[in-house]
Formats: sequence, C-alpha cells, structure tokens
Amino acid sequence: MRRLLLVLLIIGLVGMGAELLLLRHIENVWELIPLALIGLSLLILSWHGIVRGPASIRALQATMGFFLIAGVAGFALHYQANMEFRLETNPSLSGWALIWAVLSGKTPPVLAPGAMIQLGLLGLVYTYQHPALVTLKSKKEGAGK
Repeated sequence: MRRLLLVLLIIGLVGMGAELLLLRHIENVWELIPLALIGLSLLILSWHGIVRGPASIRALQATMGFFLIAGVAGFALHYQANMEFRLETNPSLSGWALIWAVLSGKTPPVLAPGAMIQLGLLGLVYTYQHPALVTLKSKKEGAGK
C-alpha cells in the first residue's frame, strides 16, 4: 500500500508541475512557490529513493507541511484576485451573489490550490509510521534502557 501511495504522490507532483508550467504559473514570486515546492519534493523523493533513511522522511514531512500552507495561501490569493476581478466587472455584486461569483470564477480558479493540500496530505499519509521512522524510534527506546 505504501508503494502505491508513493507512486500516486509522484504522479500527482509531476502532473501538477506540468500543468502549472503549461498554464505559465510563473508571473510572480507567489506563483513560483508551488513549482518550487514540487521541485523540492521531487528532489527529496529522489534522495529518499537512494538513502531510505529517517532524515529524508522528515524532510518530506516538512515539505508536505509547506504544501498545506501553500494550498491555504493559494486559496486566499486566488479568492482575492477573483474578487477584485468580479468587482471590477460588476461593482453591484455583494453578499452571497459576490461570494458565488468569486467561487465559481475561472480566472483564477479559486479551488485549484486545493490540489496542493491534497498532495500534501497524500505525502503525509505516505510518511505516517514509515518503517524508517519506526526503526529510528526503536533504536532510541533501546538506547534509553
């Protein structure tokens, strides 16, 4: 099961990275953050494939935590940009009509950063009670006796 999670994580990372590049999601520093995190996670996964130690698992966990943060921040940034666009094109929008227009807008898609959250959670599930960490914990407990 763990291997399947790893394969799904890698497919998701490569797919999302390709999509962001095809969409030219590189106009400013904020748009580069997801690509940087994807690149970093692929490097860490390569390291993990070679070494398979607890350090690579901890690094992956930290990176996946940043995916969660980036997903929430991306949602806020997309929401803000979409709201500005909606109010520019129709200043009379307010209340639920405005919220619905913002959430259903396509430029930028407000819920798209949720994919970062999904990948972050998938990576954390992959690392949950990973054998490399369990072995490390056993060694520490054995040393304390």
